[in-house]
Amino acid sequence: MVLLMMNKQQREQFFQILSQHIPNPTTELHYRNTFELLIAVILSAQATDVSVNKVTPKLFQVAPTPEKMLSLGEEGLIPYIQSIGLFRSKAKHIVSCCQSLVEKFNGVVPDNRSDLESLAGVGRKTANVILNTAFHQPTIAVDTHIFRVANRTGLAVASTVLGVEKLLLKNTPKVFLQDAHHLLILHGRYICKARKPLCEQCVVQAFCAFYQRQPEK
Repeated sequence: MVLLMMNKQQREQFFQILSQHIPNPTTELHYRNTFELLIAVILSAQATDVSVNKVTPKLFQVAPTPEKMLSLGEEGLIPYIQSIGLFRSKAKHIVSCCQSLVEKFNGVVPDNRSDLESLAGVGRKTANVILNTAFHQPTIAVDTHIFRVANRTGLAVASTVLGVEKLLLKNTPKVFLQDAHHLLILHGRYICKARKPLCEQCVVQAFCAFYQRQPEK
């Protein structure tokens, strides 16, 4: 069933209320600098932030820079991340990524999409996370949580990730554009869950197309 999209006023109220209940919208990945954030985000692909946070403290203790991560090599890196899904391919990407950082960017994580997406293991979503979280740019990385929340509520209805991203960037009130990424992720992670959304606990249920369709109890 195609859901009706929220109008401008509803979107403003939606984000206003959400921001009041999520006063510190930021990533739940643990990191100390932009390089560590980049590695953590690469590791988080098809994995939970919790699982990533369990392995990164020891990893970052021995390899806090691209140079030291590169010196570990794939085989040296694997023991630190083998509890995470797809650890072999992620190890390969991380080592290749660090090689590019050292050789092309003087060990510094670039602050633009083109250069970020040239790094191994970095696609549009990962680049958006880095641009938003580390460089405070108004980007929105559409993961499974945001895709679900946007379509389910009627905030941004589209059949593709890129379609949702474009609608969110176009229609999100500018005052909330910087924080929209994390507001929506946290709402999807803890309230608007995939299988059993906690609609009765949802502070924005009045604007949600999914909730409005539910039969009265």
